Amino acid sequence: MWFDDAVIYQIYPLGLCGAPLENDGSDQTGEHRILRILDWVEHIKKLGATCVLFNPLFDSDAHGYDTRDYRRVDPRLGTNEDFRTVCDVLHKAGIRVMLDGVFNHVGRGFWAFLDVKQKRQDSAYKDWFHLNFDGNNGYNDGFWYEGWEGCDNLVKLNLRNPEVQQYLFDTVRSWVEEYDIDGLRLDVAYCLDMDFLTALRRLANEIKPDFVLMGEVLRGDYNRWMNDNACHSVTNYECYKGLYSSFNSGNMHEIAYSLNRQFGSEPWCLYTGRHTFNFLDNHDVSRVATILTDPDTIYPAYGLLFGMPGTPAVYYGSEWGIKGDKKNGDPSLRPAIEKPEENSLTEWIAKLSAARALSPALRHGSYRNVMVQPKQLIFERKCEEERVLVAINADAQPYHAHFDAGCGTAVDLITGEPHDFGGGSELPPFSCAFWKMEK
Repeated sequence: MWFDDAVIYQIYPLGLCGAPLENDGSDQTGEHRILRILDWVEHIKKLGATCVLFNPLFDSDAHGYDTRDYRRVDPRLGTNEDFRTVCDVLHKAGIRVMLDGVFNHVGRGFWAFLDVKQKRQDSAYKDWFHLNFDGNNGYNDGFWYEGWEGCDNLVKLNLRNPEVQQYLFDTVRSWVEEYDIDGLRLDVAYCLDMDFLTALRRLANEIKPDFVLMGEVLRGDYNRWMNDNACHSVTNYECYKGLYSSFNSGNMHEIAYSLNRQFGSEPWCLYTGRHTFNFLDNHDVSRVATILTDPDTIYPAYGLLFGMPGTPAVYYGSEWGIKGDKKNGDPSLRPAIEKPEENSLTEWIAKLSAARALSPALRHGSYRNVMVQPKQLIFERKCEEERVLVAINADAQPYHAHFDAGCGTAVDLITGEPHDFGGGSELPPFSCAFWKMEK
């Protein structure tokens, strides 16, 4: 599946394109803000990304996860035709497109919910939601409804209602027909009705070859949501935490344990052979450049991201190290940016992406810990075609590593430089190497 070989570039379009935080209902389509993405296509391609994941961009009350109309691009961003232009340009550049499927809940401005507010028990859509006309809610509508995790501004859909399912499935079909999308990120997949998720997977299998479902999952056994009857992949929040805290605490044992627990060869390992969605940051968490205690550790951190099993993702702006702190609110994580920038970090990520693209072992190989020290980690990725060692040094000092490489020489896929294992291996400060081993 193409997703297994991909590098994802994540964009929160309402943020990047500088849309107003609230949708006042006026027709702002003439602003054509979504077309700003066109100025990013060459940058995305140069970075080595092969797919763009767009967070919500359809008509919503405010932040995109409070949908008003699944079939209309948010007027703060432009028109359906504008977004079709963006998708066409991305596809012509060889870049796939994934959309954020927000199917668990809608906004209070959703057209079917407005009908319920107006007609109450006489609304043809009252069974689209979990309602009780004998109660009330925080907005004093005169009836109770279930909101997502207690948020009254996010109205939970009744995903067991056949009409709701049909509407949402027809929506996905319309996105494929209109924008030729290649997959979906499923918002709060851990909240979705499992029968609905199974039916959605059947649709994905039918609608387009290799149409991908990637679910947002925070905790628990990912196999519940990542299997042949549900999502192809899920967000790897367990390793997300380890990817930064291992560097901050000088404890590479943490991430080494998680990686082996998830992808190792022992019978008890959880996700061996699966491709989780891996990331250092996203639109919901503080930027990695803000979290890391030592800014120089960002280089080996990205090396680890691209060397570990799964599909790596880069969140817009983080490739040149912008900062954003969750405690300052979500808008601080989703800034407006006119055009992309490039620096040494951007160049480094592009090299990592190119190395991964050339290596079947890095994309599909097995996982085995070779050497684990407090600030150093070496692990093996191996497949039939090749064997690669990923070597991380999270220390400000060089480290001389002694381990059994299983061969005498290698070539670093990142730099192209030869490497000799005789007498041990020197790991420069804050470094990462992808050593392709001689056969």
